[in-house]
Amino acid sequence: MIERRPLNVAIAGAGYFGRFHALQASRHKREHLVGLYDSDHGRAQIVSREAGTIAFKTYEDLLKQCDAVFIASPAETHYHLARQALEAGCHVMVEKPLASTREEGAELVRYAEEQGRILQVGHLLRYSAEHQAISTRIKHPLYIEATRIAPYKERGTDVSVVLDLMIHDLDFILSLVDSPIVHIDAMGAAVSSAHEDIANARVRFENGCVASITASRISFKTERRMRLFAQEGYLSADFMSRKLTFINRDEGILLPSSNGFRRQSLHWKEHDNLAAEHDAFVASCLDGASVMVDGRAGLRALDAALRVGEEIQAAQALVRQAGLID
Repeated sequence: MIERRPLNVAIAGAGYFGRFHALQASRHKREHLVGLYDSDHGRAQIVSREAGTIAFKTYEDLLKQCDAVFIASPAETHYHLARQALEAGCHVMVEKPLASTREEGAELVRYAEEQGRILQVGHLLRYSAEHQAISTRIKHPLYIEATRIAPYKERGTDVSVVLDLMIHDLDFILSLVDSPIVHIDAMGAAVSSAHEDIANARVRFENGCVASITASRISFKTERRMRLFAQEGYLSADFMSRKLTFINRDEGILLPSSNGFRRQSLHWKEHDNLAAEHDAFVASCLDGASVMVDGRAGLRALDAALRVGEEIQAAQALVRQAGLID
């Protein structure tokens, strides 16, 4: 049954993403933004004024006023804030990663299911027009290349580039490949922070699909690309220019001298991923719609990212043994 009342929502975290969530909630037709909390109360007041809401001094007081919480705080706080919100009877949308450890993530999933509350994870790329276009065209991927690189920014360096950037592509790929991971080779290095700033992982799935994923936050330019080789054809996606090219035999313009191959090109100018994420969360909370990126999906992505990190540590240990690095 669809509820017509607005969803009373709150924001935990007044940083980069917290501000965007607050502004989105303040103008959403089915959300009523009751307030915002951040451990830095001064920062919370600045963002709350911009979003036309109230900055609460304690998280506990905020939870008493809302039905649902968007958690956009540092990664190490996700588990505790999400657990508190679930215990207070709130639905939760938590930014990626779901938690810091598998155990914490699994506990959140279990507790949300026991309490009958929505637990959605903020893998924003899943709400993009590109994801919808790719997932409807590629059903049997054989090989995937993903590149996500950007110049250095202090934001996000509380975790490795794997949990900061690569996890986006890991989740995207896991949504396309319905098969367990059987092997990972990975390498990375910390350059400008205490955690890995560059990383590459080669992920092999039980069904034979292989994915090569590169992430860097110390590059000279920003690039977000994915190439997919599949039984259905070849697909190239540029997430920065929001362009997609699909070479196949069924759709698009017939290519000359190509033995029947066709090219389909798509380009999106208007699609707000964050608005789509909020729409999906509200629909799940108020209308009973299925959760596109639920806690179990978030846990699968977290597990894959942690496995990549563990393989990086093992590879670095071998390199140190060989005397190639200190």
